[in-house]
Amino acid sequence: MALRRRTWVILSIVAGVFAAFAILVAAARVPWSSETLRRRVEVGLAQKLNSQVELGSLSLRLAPELHIVGTGLIVRHKGRTDMPPLISIRKFTVRSSLVSLAHRHIGEVVVEGLDLEIPPNPEKTSAQDLRQMQEDEQAALARAQRAAATPPRPKGFVDQFTIDQLVADQARMVVIPRDPADSPKVWSMHQLRLHDVSTDRPMPFHSLIANGVPPGQIDTTGRFGPWDADEPGDTPIAGEFTLQHADLSVFNGISGMTSARGSYLGTLGTLRVTGDTDTPDFSIALAQHPIALKSKYTAVVDALNGDTMIEQVDASFLNTSLRARGGVYDVKRVKGRLLRVNVVMEKGRIEDVMRLAINTPAAPMVGALTLHTKLEIPPGDQDIVEKIKLNGSFEIRGGRFTDAGVQQKINELSRRASGKIKDEPADTRKVTSIFAGTFALEKGRLHVPRVTFDVPGALVDISGQYALRPQSLAFSGQLIMDAKVSQMTTGVKSLLLKIVDPLFRRDGRTVVPLKISGTRNDPSFGLDVKRVFSRGSD
Repeated sequence: MALRRRTWVILSIVAGVFAAFAILVAAARVPWSSETLRRRVEVGLAQKLNSQVELGSLSLRLAPELHIVGTGLIVRHKGRTDMPPLISIRKFTVRSSLVSLAHRHIGEVVVEGLDLEIPPNPEKTSAQDLRQMQEDEQAALARAQRAAATPPRPKGFVDQFTIDQLVADQARMVVIPRDPADSPKVWSMHQLRLHDVSTDRPMPFHSLIANGVPPGQIDTTGRFGPWDADEPGDTPIAGEFTLQHADLSVFNGISGMTSARGSYLGTLGTLRVTGDTDTPDFSIALAQHPIALKSKYTAVVDALNGDTMIEQVDASFLNTSLRARGGVYDVKRVKGRLLRVNVVMEKGRIEDVMRLAINTPAAPMVGALTLHTKLEIPPGDQDIVEKIKLNGSFEIRGGRFTDAGVQQKINELSRRASGKIKDEPADTRKVTSIFAGTFALEKGRLHVPRVTFDVPGALVDISGQYALRPQSLAFSGQLIMDAKVSQMTTGVKSLLLKIVDPLFRRDGRTVVPLKISGTRNDPSFGLDVKRVFSRGSD
C-alpha cells in the first residue's frame, strides 16, 4: 500500500508539473506587456551605457520560442539633451529558442530604424592642428591594440547573454562635429550584421555603406568594440574595405570610375587608413585623354570633424610617378573640403603630364620631368581648372618637340646661335633642350615668374603667363647667344648686321630682347624693338 501511495504521489506531482507547464505555455503564446520589465530594461541599459534610456513599449512571448518586440528606444549619452540621442531605434525584435537561452545565447535581434550619433569629445581641439591629430591617432591605435589583446572582463548578469547575430539594415551612423557650424558626417549603412554581440569584447561585423562623394558602395568587414560607454567616439574598430565603381565625374572638370581597397585601425573618432586605388579611365575635361591612374596611400582620418591627414600618397600614371603629403580639411560654412598637399615628382615625363592637360593627339614635347609644387584645391562647384592652385618649380631635361617643323626651328636656332651657320643642318633628333623655372597656377592662368630654355649655343630667359582655356601666350624676355648677330647669317646681311653687333653684345654674349604672343597652336616670336633702343640709349 505504501508503494502504491508513493507511486500515486509521484504521478500526481508529474501530472501537476505538466499541467503547470501547459498553462505556462498557453499563457506565453499570448503576447503581454510588462511595465515592470520595460522599466528594468531601461535601468539596465542606462547603467551599462552610462546614459539616459527611454523605451516606448515592450512585449514578450515565451513559446514556442522567445519573442520580444520593443519600440521607441532612445539612448541619450550622459543624459544630454543639447544634441541628438546617441542611439535611436524605431523597433527591435528578439528571437531565440529556449535551448539557446539555456546556453546563454540569443539567436537573433533585428533592429529597424537604427540611428547611431557619435558625439564629439569636448576635451579635444581641432584636428587641423597636426600635432593634436597625431596625438589623437597614437592614442586611438593604443586603445585598439589594447582592446584586441585584452581578454573579456568577468561577466555580470547583464553581460551573461551573447547575441549570435544582430541585423540592423538601413541604419545610419552620424558623427557630430566639434564645431556646430560644420556639417555632420553621415554614413548610410544599407546592410549591417554583427555577430557574437556582447558589451565586453570586440564583435565581428559586415556592412555595406553608401559612400557619398564620390558615389559608390563600401563593402567592409572587421571587429568593433568593446563599447566605450564614457566616450563612444573612443570605441575601437578595425577592418578591411573595398570601394567599387565610384564615379569621379561628380567633381567638375574630371571623370573616371575608381575602385579602392584597404584596411583601417583605430576608433570611431580617429582612424589610420592604408590602401590603394585604381582608376583605369581618369581624365581631365580640358584634355579628355583617359589614362590609367594608380595610387597607394596612408592617411589618418579624424571622424569627429572629417579632417584627413595624408601621410603619404604614391601615385603613378603612364611612365610617371609622384609622391604627395598633406591633408583634406573642412572649411567653415562652405560645401566640400579643402585639399592641400605637397607634390614631389622625381621620375616624371613631360609628355605624360601634357597628355593630362592638353587636348592634342600627341604631346607637343617629350623629356624627363622633375617637379616640386604645392597643390591646393578649394571647395566649391567650379571646374577644377578654374579652382586648382599650384606653386612650385620644374625642370625638363632632354626636351624635344614632337612637331618636326618646330624641332627643326629649335635646331636651326642652336646652329645659328652657336655661329655655325655654314655647317650642315643638324639631325632633328640630336638637339635637345633643357627647360627650368618656377610657376604659379591660379584661376586658370599659369604665371611664370621665370623660365629658362637652354639649347647648345643659346639660352632663352623669359617670364609671363599662359591662359589655359583660350591657350593664349603673353611672355617677354631675352635670347642670349654665343654668336654675334652678324654671325647668324651670311653674305651682305652679315656685313650690314656688323653695325648693330655692339647694340646687342653684353659681357661677351649677344642679348636680344624678345616677346612671345599668340596661342599655343600659333605662337608669334618677335624682337622687342622698344627694349632694344631703350637699352641702347642707357
